[in-house]
Amino acid sequence: MATFNFLLKRFKSLSPLDPERDWLVLVILSVIMLSGIIVWNAWAFDTVVNGGVIGSPASSTPPIFNQSALDAIRTVFDNRATEETKYTSDVYHYIDPSQ
Repeated sequence: MATFNFLLKRFKSLSPLDPERDWLVLVILSVIMLSGIIVWNAWAFDTVVNGGVIGSPASSTPPIFNQSALDAIRTVFDNRATEETKYTSDVYHYIDPSQ
């Protein structure tokens, strides 16, 4: 801790307070960082627009679902559609018990 305090005092003694200089350094560093961010985003946007990939390209993976599972799902939806048409085309007749 004593070494840290010694270095802190030495740093303070080397540079007298100058608010104008400090603000100028702060503004210059902010402008440099902002321009770096703008350049990075422009490069990334241009890369993506031209069909490139940022980072390593994705490797091809096998499909998650197999065709038989997809066919079974399609069959369920087809059966539901058939039942729906039976309701709308008056194939099913219901008597309302509240009447």
